[in-house]
Amino acid sequence: MAKKTKKQIKREEQIYQLTTLVAGKFSLQEALDKLAEAAVKIVDVKACSIRLLDEEASELKMRSTYGLSEEYRNKGAVSKDDTVIKAAFAGEAVVLDDMRVDDRVKYKEATIKEGLVSQLTVAMQFRGKPIGVLRLYSPRSMRFNEDDISLARAVASQSAVAITNARLYTEAIEGARIAEQMRLAGVIQRRMIPQKAPVIPGLDIAATYIPCFDVGGDLYDFFQVGDRRIVVGIADVIGKGIPAAIMMSSFRGAVRAYADIGGDKGGIEGVIDKLNKMACSECGDGEFITLFYAAIDVKDMTVTYCNCGHESAVLIRDTKITELEKGGLVLGVDSQAKYEIETVGLKDGDYLLFYTDGLTDAINFDCEPWGRQSLLKTAKKFTAGSAEQMIKNILGYRRRFVGLTKQLDDTSLIVVKVDRTAEPKFTNSG
Repeated sequence: MAKKTKKQIKREEQIYQLTTLVAGKFSLQEALDKLAEAAVKIVDVKACSIRLLDEEASELKMRSTYGLSEEYRNKGAVSKDDTVIKAAFAGEAVVLDDMRVDDRVKYKEATIKEGLVSQLTVAMQFRGKPIGVLRLYSPRSMRFNEDDISLARAVASQSAVAITNARLYTEAIEGARIAEQMRLAGVIQRRMIPQKAPVIPGLDIAATYIPCFDVGGDLYDFFQVGDRRIVVGIADVIGKGIPAAIMMSSFRGAVRAYADIGGDKGGIEGVIDKLNKMACSECGDGEFITLFYAAIDVKDMTVTYCNCGHESAVLIRDTKITELEKGGLVLGVDSQAKYEIETVGLKDGDYLLFYTDGLTDAINFDCEPWGRQSLLKTAKKFTAGSAEQMIKNILGYRRRFVGLTKQLDDTSLIVVKVDRTAEPKFTNSG
């Protein structure tokens, strides 16, 4: 593995520092100002501006800048129908190599006076919905390359989470009653859970999340890394109340940021090491995070994974069960912990099951847990159907066992079925 440069190490440290903003108890304006400054330092440019979408006014309002004059900050409104904004909201990273002559620039005179030449615009999105744009500026032409775009996207992803959390946190502290704060914390957490599984030719994916209370520690996520891998992450934060919900929010943003920076060039080892160090820094006494992190290569049809103290995922091939156990300690306990990584080949018809302990710890009226063996026995009965059918059958059998007994933990379950009837390539769902 090539030795990292000082610049790479510095950027990774800055990305880590950015993740702490997501969990921080900042007002919205404080978060915006810190994010604008961090973006300039991470990408190493002259200036940054953050505009947030005002749906009622149909425009993006300037909310924070770094390195820009007050005159430029107040130069005028930007409509959401602006050409650059529309392209950014559609998922494009828009690079203007010379703003002084680009017809897409509305305020050329102000731009020239400010000494700006190149501009990079990326959207900040939350759950697929644009909430604003992050803009970076340079006094040099042809300044932004693919590495800069990758970094800007990572910063924008973290910024969207931090901004949303800051907004929700502000709403929470305005509430007079703790019960309302807990409800808002539950909203924060459930917004971290994907509403639907991704559509990936070569794979059939289904997932479910069943919360027990307003807030909990479960989280799962799917996202594309590079041009041939999909990452599946499922985690459980051990903690209570609003702090656990905010920590899970921070952790989700960190997972995405580190995976995006690493891409195909990185590797799970580096991602897990960074996540563990971040968790060690942010978790308080008695808090830690379990994580099962898997990268599925849809070209070679392999799964490379690391189990960080989580419930072991399983590979079901026909009626044979293979435990995916390689990994190490839970995250947030030992910053020097080492983790094993394993790659397993996949075949057509294979099933991968990822879950949290709330699935198997569900109890009946006699306080007997449903248990892991019941899960595996049930799953093996339904290997002829789809991933969604597998989930419905597992939950149905568990429901028969527990009856109307009140459950005390959230349930998360992901099923991935290998289906090679279609060419294995990614469908970009935005």
